[in-house]
Amino acid sequence: MMYTMGRGGASRLGVAALALRNFSSATGGGAGSVARRAASNGMASGGAQAPIAVGVWIRGMATTTGGDRTFATMTLGEQEQREEKKQPQMASGGGGGMNGDGDEEKGIVSYWDIPTRKIRKEDGTEWKWNSFMPWETYKADTSIDLKKHHKPSTMIDKIAYWTVKSLRWPTDLFFQRRYGCRAMMLETVAAVPGMVGGMLLHCKSLRRFEHSGGWIRTLLEEAENERMHLMTFMEVAQPKWYERALVIGVQGVFFNAYFLGYVISPKFAHRMVGYLEEEAIHSYTEFLKELDKGNIENVPAPAIAIDYWRLPAGARLRDVVEVVRADEAHHRDVNHLASDIHYQGHELRETPAPLGYH
Repeated sequence: MMYTMGRGGASRLGVAALALRNFSSATGGGAGSVARRAASNGMASGGAQAPIAVGVWIRGMATTTGGDRTFATMTLGEQEQREEKKQPQMASGGGGGMNGDGDEEKGIVSYWDIPTRKIRKEDGTEWKWNSFMPWETYKADTSIDLKKHHKPSTMIDKIAYWTVKSLRWPTDLFFQRRYGCRAMMLETVAAVPGMVGGMLLHCKSLRRFEHSGGWIRTLLEEAENERMHLMTFMEVAQPKWYERALVIGVQGVFFNAYFLGYVISPKFAHRMVGYLEEEAIHSYTEFLKELDKGNIENVPAPAIAIDYWRLPAGARLRDVVEVVRADEAHHRDVNHLASDIHYQGHELRETPAPLGYH
């Protein structure tokens, strides 16, 4: 190609000579500029094949000088895109490599540049909670029947009922009328069953390659809701060091005991939680009585409670206790339902779970 000169041959030689004079001072990025200048000169002189000659010459020089062959044979647009992609990588100190498919890999030394969205509330103020988002909040249904009680009829029911009753006696003795600290202790225990049950159902679903009917999500939602109760009452009652130590001991014992109980008999485990929630309703009712009597100060509601339950801006502690008690009533219904499903000889996945039942 280089020795046959037809029409426009002089233009091609002129382009090659121009590129040769400029190549000695060109770097990897300069090669692209040389090619661009040569191409524009060739087109200006009427040489229709000038860009092809320049491309062949650059490809040969890159091979003999040990340059970047891929860079030399790229189109001008591709070269500019690659230069833009390299700059963030070089700035972060990352190195490149090749994977098994021959594609280039990018070495990353930090993932702090993962984008995060700034969430704002309806009034335009910034959302300051990271543990839950606005679309996870709700208005509690405080009209739920608080007086329902499952009458124990079978031996398993009676064991579950008296187990809960026996746990209440030391709690009453230790906390007495300190309902803020009592609520804190109650929630550290009440948040365990949903997590244990959801975890075991999750593993069962994986082993059997089957759906859960929504019960995994329902139980995990229950655990998360109980944890939010704890985060709220932490703002109201600051626990002392010995109360924190008690929480560690009680949670360690209860977690393992409940785990074993759920493995042996899910109907017993859910029934016991149903009775535990009934006791929680009773405790929060007594809490409200003390607030109404003035024995406990009706302080402003914590900000986390106002956002989580969508309470009015001027909500007080009494409003918080009311919505928490309503949540416990819903958990009571869900766990008694789960136990009844097992009593009927069915698995939970066979009955649709009451998702979003607050």
